[in-house]
Amino acid sequence: MTGWLIVLLLAQQPGCAAVADAQTRADAFDLTGAAQRLQAAVMSGCTDAVMSSVYLRGWMAARDAYRAGGSPESLRSVTQSIAMLQDIGKTGQAQIAALVLQAAAAAAQSERDDLALMINYATELEDRNLAAKRPGLPMITAHEAAGDLWLQVHRYDDARQAYTKAAQRLGGATPRITLGLARLAVRIEALATACKQYQSLIASWKGKGTGAEPSELSEARTFLTTPACQGAAGAGARTPRP
Repeated sequence: MTGWLIVLLLAQQPGCAAVADAQTRADAFDLTGAAQRLQAAVMSGCTDAVMSSVYLRGWMAARDAYRAGGSPESLRSVTQSIAMLQDIGKTGQAQIAALVLQAAAAAAQSERDDLALMINYATELEDRNLAAKRPGLPMITAHEAAGDLWLQVHRYDDARQAYTKAAQRLGGATPRITLGLARLAVRIEALATACKQYQSLIASWKGKGTGAEPSELSEARTFLTTPACQGAAGAGARTPRP
């Protein structure tokens, strides 16, 4: 290996190491922290972080656009991220990420037919990767995103099916899936299920966060103090914090 190549690889190692840290933060619901770590990795020369950075920024922008009513102006950053991902690659992870963002943009505008078209194709492509023992999308998989987006547009049966499929494909319920199932249960007033899912989220949390507890955990703890979760079903509500 030539000297200049060794120097280049060594120079990129610290930045690329930040990608794993970004994934850990995303798994702990710290999307802002994950986006910052990815951006720092990109700035340090880690090309492996580029797609993940663009995708995560676009996902966060789409969620903000939904809160703003899904106007064309609010979706501008999402559209830019989609174009960047399409420039990165017409196949592979970049293609799947672009489809997820297109689905998220449709969800921000409550365009359910377009959402279905895009997210179904994204999860189909991700299924092929998973079947071939390749990873799903970084930060937020297409399958997890499907559940979140269907929940966002109040298609509860579709959200349940998406989260259930995600758990099957990903080898178990991730914190994002568990949170989604808890929120879904609250929406449909299946309160015993909501208690169980929030309990599971807290029980699985040990060692996941390194900073302040995310609002999602506070949400779980607060719900477990409600009358619906008291007694045997709500034992987890009285579990002391680690």
